[in-house]
Amino acid sequence: MSSIVTEQGIVHYEAIGRGRPVIFLHGWLGSWAYWIDTMNAMASHCRSYALDFWGFGESDRKRASFTVPDFIALVVQFMDRLGIASAALVGHSMGGTVALGVAFAHPDRVTRVAVVGSPIVGTSLNFFLKMAGRPFWAFLAYTFPGVVKAGTYVASPTITRAWRTWYRMWERDLSRTTLRSFFQSIGSLHRTDLRPLLPQLRPPVLGIYGARDNIVNPNQASLLAQEAPRARIFWMPEAGHFPMLDDPERFRQVLGEFLLSDDSA
Repeated sequence: MSSIVTEQGIVHYEAIGRGRPVIFLHGWLGSWAYWIDTMNAMASHCRSYALDFWGFGESDRKRASFTVPDFIALVVQFMDRLGIASAALVGHSMGGTVALGVAFAHPDRVTRVAVVGSPIVGTSLNFFLKMAGRPFWAFLAYTFPGVVKAGTYVASPTITRAWRTWYRMWERDLSRTTLRSFFQSIGSLHRTDLRPLLPQLRPPVLGIYGARDNIVNPNQASLLAQEAPRARIFWMPEAGHFPMLDDPERFRQVLGEFLLSDDSA
């Protein structure tokens, strides 16, 4: 386990492989572990880094703020501390929104961006995620964790085909969050709207979306394709919100081709 000390807290990360630098960013209630198989598959071509956002996984949970802008600042600080001048960014769900935010704010630091089931507009989140961003409902979820876990377990098969694996990861990662990081992060994501910035996006972008996603409305792919000048979309018809779990081989193939391509389109 590796960690760095930033101005605003300790950040846990893992690094695998050699080659082009790629930074993997997890989604809400996730951790770096969602990327371990993808990182191993690309180890001979990429130097992959996967970090835990503040308030998640093994990173600092004692901060006062856990918002999308905080996580954008975290990625830049992470790159500065490790001496990474520029890198490709890959983000799942909230992590993809953060990756796009870094590309908007620091286009010279981002070579390309891949987003996986990521919201462009926060209102695309499903009803339960929107409610989780409100302190009252978040408090209830923390007060009655057994109800939340039971409900999530029942719903798991509708979220991903690899639902048993996903539920174990989700349950572990949920236990590492705090009430504040739980509701602040998803509340900030709900308020996000990247549409005005997309035409300014300079790096090439790949959007990977599952047609069966019931967490983030997959129509976000159309927004990305229409507004970002160098974006292309790859649809995974049988995947939900976690394409890397639903069809890992196809997911890694498509992502690897994008990351290792030398073309600028």
